[in-house]
Amino acid sequence: MKNKVPIVVFIILSLTASKVKAQDDMMNLLNQDTKPVIDYTSATFKATRVVVGQSCENPPTGDLIFMFSHHFGALNTGYDNLFGLKQSQVRLGLEYGATSWLGFGVGLNTIQNTWDGFLKFKVLRQSRGGKRMPFTMDIIGGSSIFTTKWAIPDRKNYFSSRISYFDQVIFARKFGQRFSLQIMPTYVHINLVPTPEDHNNVFSLGAGGRFKISQRVAINAEYYYLLPKQIRSTPATSALSVGIDIDTGGHIFQIFLTNAMGENTESIITQTTGKWQNGNIFLGFNISRVFTVVKPKEFRNKQ
Repeated sequence: MKNKVPIVVFIILSLTASKVKAQDDMMNLLNQDTKPVIDYTSATFKATRVVVGQSCENPPTGDLIFMFSHHFGALNTGYDNLFGLKQSQVRLGLEYGATSWLGFGVGLNTIQNTWDGFLKFKVLRQSRGGKRMPFTMDIIGGSSIFTTKWAIPDRKNYFSSRISYFDQVIFARKFGQRFSLQIMPTYVHINLVPTPEDHNNVFSLGAGGRFKISQRVAINAEYYYLLPKQIRSTPATSALSVGIDIDTGGHIFQIFLTNAMGENTESIITQTTGKWQNGNIFLGFNISRVFTVVKPKEFRNKQ
């Protein structure tokens, strides 16, 4: 009987080891079949604008954003003009998220009654986990058409002379939970320029940043460096804007100071003449309201 005890123990240990090995083999097979989860970075910027220019963000798929943008006059116009409060320029815009990688928008500006539109393609998304991508990349293309009467109606005017275009590439990265940065090389083409000395093709290098100071408040800054000697008929300068983002839940409220009076990409880059050191600073704000037009598929399946 004593000799049988080790044999019984050996059999039990062998069966236990076989069972454990079978479980390990099964888990290895399951792990091989399960794809690693891709963790995409979200909210690099809170809105589709850094301040006055484009951010890397698109509207969520199926969401329509109504944006109201407002610029007052320059602060250095003095008390008689209530430091710019008696003047205003407005843009009304709509932006829609068609897919996770495609968004588009249209807008109407009171400056020269200008209509603008753009397409924004998300080529790369910052991510980790199953797919590592260190930055987000967007490509934006758009155009503007001013519709006011011709300044010189007696000459032969062409409809194409009303149009300008822009192309922009955005490289953005979110560093942790508080800080985000993007670089925006931008090309603008103007069909009709004021003088032969002005360039039809204008190049700019922009940069924008966001620093989150609380769950709902962030400080944003944006700068478009205008390459010199491209615009000669006006004292064109680089656009610098600083603002505060406030997330109220259903709205994103942005209040800012800028030397750019324009409210679309072409005018921000080519028509900025104000200088901060001279007090040519405009107070402005953006209000964004999101409306869900098409519910996400995963949400509809839960209904």
